[in-house]
Amino acid sequence: MQKLLTGLQPSGTLHIGNYFGALKPFVELSREYESMLMVADYHALTSLKKPEELRANIIGVTKDYIAAGIDPQKSVIFKQSEVPEHTELSWIFQCLVTVPFLELSHAYKDKVAKGLEANAGLFAYPMLMAADILLYDTDVVPVGEDQRQHLEYAREAAAKFNNAFGETFKEPKERIMQSIAVVPGTDGKKMSKSYGNTIPLFGTKDEIAKAVMSILTDSNAESPVNVYAIHALFKTKAELSDLYTVNKGKYKNLKEALIEDIETLVRPMREKRDSISDAEAKRVLQEGSALASERAAKKMADVREKIGISL
Repeated sequence: MQKLLTGLQPSGTLHIGNYFGALKPFVELSREYESMLMVADYHALTSLKKPEELRANIIGVTKDYIAAGIDPQKSVIFKQSEVPEHTELSWIFQCLVTVPFLELSHAYKDKVAKGLEANAGLFAYPMLMAADILLYDTDVVPVGEDQRQHLEYAREAAAKFNNAFGETFKEPKERIMQSIAVVPGTDGKKMSKSYGNTIPLFGTKDEIAKAVMSILTDSNAESPVNVYAIHALFKTKAELSDLYTVNKGKYKNLKEALIEDIETLVRPMREKRDSISDAEAKRVLQEGSALASERAAKKMADVREKIGISL
């Protein structure tokens, strides 16, 4: 069976963009692959510098994974920082690629442009992500269209190492769900915490309603474009056709209908999440991290031998 890996940063509350862009595709794909799901806590350090918040987020994201439909008995849910081979391999890759190569990163330039500190971790982020993927001989990584370059970086790191030290790493492929490659936010841009345009995935109905009511609408359009773009994640074009025709110009009615459709999806997941204790989330992470560590250790033993540090 082919191997699949994905991960989310515990850098804040998940939103529906995370669900449709990562969690939902992973739940669906996990049935077809040997699957691993990472809580990318070291990646979160590029932007989050609040220890207690990070600890809470790690537990929270683990609960989010399970509530969204990930079965920890069938998929390995693990914590990145519990597997030190990730950072070790990242350093090795950094010694193989050039600074100009890393300067080409769209994500780095985009985040710096938004005002995020240009720290060295953010700059070298693609090589840590490459290590995350390549450590486990991953075949497929589900990503959004805007993250396609991360897989190109991973393939380049694999090729650089293989050329220098012999065939070691498999070059992974991206799996992009075209229909939901970029999930729109309340302002029409990509939904992102950094843009402040999100709808919370596990928020209360009131929190969801507040976010939906803030969606920017164009009074000159045939229909509220931003509202429709988000609504299309929950209903088919045919299902929305009559609703938007009958309520043409009635933006409040359409937003209220969207709130109900979001709540229909979110409520069962929210109830499941509330039933998961912190102790259970920690147990899942411990068991998953032990399995990930076992696999990573075997790979790194081969890597250390090939680069010449094993005596």
